[in-house]
Amino acid sequence: MDLERRNEELEELYLLERCFPEAEKLKQETRMLSQWKHYIQCDGSPDPSIAQEMNTFISLWKEKTNETFEEVIEKSKVVLNLIEKLKFILLETPPCDLQDKNIIQYQESILQLQELLHLKFNVATEILLRQASTLADLDSGNMEKVIKDENVTLYVWANLKKNPRHRSVRFSETQIGFEIPRILATSDIAVRLLHTHYDHVSALHPVSTPSKEHTSSVTELVKDDVENVEKAISKEVEEESKQQEKQSHLIQEEKLKVEEEQDDIEVKMTSAEEESEAIKCELEMKVLSETVSAGKHWRTDGISNVSYKPNERLITFSLDTFGPVTLIQDAHINMPYQSWELRPLDVNKVLLTVTTVFTEIQIQIKENLCMLSSVKLKDKKHISILEGTWMTPIPFIIALKEAGLNIFPTRYSHFYVVINNKVPLVEVKAYRQMALLSSTFAFGWSKWNLLCNSTKVVFKVREHLPEECTENPNWALLMFSGDRAQRLKIKEESEAFSEALKEETEFHSTLYHMVRDFASKEAMEKVRSSNCQFVNSVCHMLLSTRLLSYS
Repeated sequence: MDLERRNEELEELYLLERCFPEAEKLKQETRMLSQWKHYIQCDGSPDPSIAQEMNTFISLWKEKTNETFEEVIEKSKVVLNLIEKLKFILLETPPCDLQDKNIIQYQESILQLQELLHLKFNVATEILLRQASTLADLDSGNMEKVIKDENVTLYVWANLKKNPRHRSVRFSETQIGFEIPRILATSDIAVRLLHTHYDHVSALHPVSTPSKEHTSSVTELVKDDVENVEKAISKEVEEESKQQEKQSHLIQEEKLKVEEEQDDIEVKMTSAEEESEAIKCELEMKVLSETVSAGKHWRTDGISNVSYKPNERLITFSLDTFGPVTLIQDAHINMPYQSWELRPLDVNKVLLTVTTVFTEIQIQIKENLCMLSSVKLKDKKHISILEGTWMTPIPFIIALKEAGLNIFPTRYSHFYVVINNKVPLVEVKAYRQMALLSSTFAFGWSKWNLLCNSTKVVFKVREHLPEECTENPNWALLMFSGDRAQRLKIKEESEAFSEALKEETEFHSTLYHMVRDFASKEAMEKVRSSNCQFVNSVCHMLLSTRLLSYS
């Protein structure tokens, strides 16, 4: 019977899935509007998508000399904004709208901006050191200078007096300091600590040009339109993943520079990132290797006597040599997930909860926006600087990763995490149809998803009623293969897994028609009237977290 009505059900699903191309069209209009706003703004900043404007901007800044550190910091705000815009263009533009030459152009612009900004900071530091005698501290006689900004903090110390008793330095009104060996205390040296809130050390790796091949299709009936949208969504997430996995997971970095040979040095500092407190137990300190022949890479040797005082949020460690230092988190510390739930909050608004070994992360989604609702660390509420801030999906995902809340697998994550691997096409179809239903139906993790084979997924579902008690919700168990949905006879509490069909239920070709059998008319009407941007955003988040394979 389900085969007889298959065509009819797929036709109806096709009509519902028109929301995906509609959402993509709105995103394209938003990008065009953004370009127009930049054009009429006339603020002197270049359009990052136009090579000629970017080249002119870079050339003019290269020619400018004798800039103070404060001037470079001010300019860096424009530069970092341009880098961010270029990265978002690469991540948000569908592959079909992004030519290979444009990808190369944007990547080269990002690299040139990064290198030039780093060079400008070095030159500005040298200019500052030329004024060392005029900036001498009255007590020690040595130069001490702190310049702080939202993106960069500079600490500079110059050894003018060469007093062997002055081996310990602590910058005034901070907990940042260091201790040097006696031989350096009597030498002509200067030390710079450059703490940036962005990664200025890791080399930029080119992003692979988008593949014209796609791996999924839906059905013969809906092939033309839906395949293209599916390709655009999944590729968009893949491109974002590729870009992000190659960027260093930097929490904080201090760069120290000296003009002579060094012996052991001890450095004390506090974490400047609010989020690092949340993940302090899982961080590993590393030093950047300067082995040019092998390519720069982070290593752990050369660091000793590491200690952390939680109450003071103070890190103390010793270095064998000066160089960039970073705290790096295991990118997969939050994977696999222990459980998850997606439930409606209001009209076109849902709450996604992902529970991991260490954290419980709650994300709200409405229209085309996402927001971090709350973070719990080992059942204790943690205040995050991201909470309450609405962002579009891609910037939101990047922000969570940078805060150490990474629940977004990359294409290589399965090499590092034991997962419950599912056929990608089955996953994509499940996420798309779950997103279509998310305005009215709640979905949740099921232990039986681990026991069914890779061609099928199992999850809990129920109609969300505002007035119902959520302590003991009445969940139904659904199994979906991408082409066939069924309600299982077993319950979550059952002792053994069985694919037996629940009594008085039928097979269907889609999740939409499966839930329609036991849902109210009001619920199905809400599904049909869901906002297209909302559905697309939910789908994007489900595709990005891959809950069915990584739980």
